[in-house]
Amino acid sequence: MSNSYEEKEAARPDSIRDYDGRNNAAWMYSFGAAMVPFTAFCYGHSRGATGRVVEAVVRSPVGVYGLFALPFVTLAMEKSIYDTVQAWQGMDPNIRPKERGGFPSGGADLPSFSLIPVQKAAWEQKSEVTTAADLMKRYTSEGKM
Repeated sequence: MSNSYEEKEAARPDSIRDYDGRNNAAWMYSFGAAMVPFTAFCYGHSRGATGRVVEAVVRSPVGVYGLFALPFVTLAMEKSIYDTVQAWQGMDPNIRPKERGGFPSGGADLPSFSLIPVQKAAWEQKSEVTTAADLMKRYTSEGKM
């Protein structure tokens, strides 16, 4: 048993950079995908949907105790969106690098709620990080100032 644990531990990447080949703008896809349900929630909340959901749960056969399930349902919905977007971008949501772990990075220990399988994405390799000083040098050397 310890042998399989050691094999799994050795196979884990050291950091997210070891298996994430996306470019620096790829976070916008995750952000956009998370904003769609969030804006729908905000719109529904402004139209009174939150109160109607709470009232419907309280009047349901489970009664007031059904309110205890709402946080778990909404967290499952959030994890589903996150895992689906990660799978869409070609990242396995169940891989946890060695540098990560503990709260709040424990989502990889849970089963994946992705609605699609992990895609074979052809993202551009990340470019080197450009510091503000490098940008200023480049900007001033081109005579744009």
